[in-house]
Amino acid sequence: MKRKWDEETSWDSIGGPSAGTAAARIEANERVTEDARELARADERAKAFAAGVEAARMGLDKIPDPVAQETDDGLTPAEEERLKKCVAGVDLLTTATWVAAKSLDTMAVGRLFRMLPHKTEPGRCYATIEEWAWVEKGIKQSRCSKLRAGWEIGEVLLARGYNVPEGQVREIVPVKNSHGLNAAIGVYELVVEAVGAAKITAEQLREVVQLLPGDLALKDDDDPLIIAEALKGAVEKAEPPSPPTRPAIPSAVRRDVDRRAVALADQLDRGRIPRNEVLLYLLQAFTDETDNRVYDVVLERMKQTSKK
Repeated sequence: MKRKWDEETSWDSIGGPSAGTAAARIEANERVTEDARELARADERAKAFAAGVEAARMGLDKIPDPVAQETDDGLTPAEEERLKKCVAGVDLLTTATWVAAKSLDTMAVGRLFRMLPHKTEPGRCYATIEEWAWVEKGIKQSRCSKLRAGWEIGEVLLARGYNVPEGQVREIVPVKNSHGLNAAIGVYELVVEAVGAAKITAEQLREVVQLLPGDLALKDDDDPLIIAEALKGAVEKAEPPSPPTRPAIPSAVRRDVDRRAVALADQLDRGRIPRNEVLLYLLQAFTDETDNRVYDVVLERMKQTSKK
């Protein structure tokens, strides 16, 4: 029998919710939906904040790897971006030595500084990374070179959990140059095993490097811990090196110095000028970071001697 709808018929009479209950449920569902949307928005804001923090964080992984100069003209957009990141890295030198060191090397290899106007000589750009580092950042040429030579070691040691200073890295750079990066890390691990990471010093590293045999043969693709184990026996059997001796100055050179000192005294209208005074001025000129003429002459003469 077909049921008729009349004034007494309601959802309650057929087992359905009343109008009031339905409205409450709809309102509750809307609150749940809005709460879910707010949680989603909060999650998006949290992710955006985390992404912003990550983008602002500076680290070695944010510094571009060194690549060769791309053009002979102005910087390409890619080079501009690398330069921007490298300059920011160098600014962190006091707190992130190896970030700055890698930045200097990347700038040097790609000559990213080549279009930067010289601060004190308008009309020209920087000629070398050493010049830029000294004029712009106060980093001496010698330190710039040492930082560039050591950043790969510093990066690996940092990744291995060691807070290693410049002085320690400097002692194992010769091992890297002769036998590869992993060999240098192996030397560090060897000393860590002997004295502990908290007690390791630059002097201890220097002593171990001096004990390494001249005919040392290592595979740079070996794990540093394996290399450290291989080095242990060689170091234990090695004889302590003899203290270095100062090379004697040939008598002919001493005579020439005295002769030139007399000529110098004549030009200065002075009496006899001691050889040590001449040597002092010579060494000061050799170490002058702003004038490389004496340094370059010594370098060239040493190159010529090594070829003989």
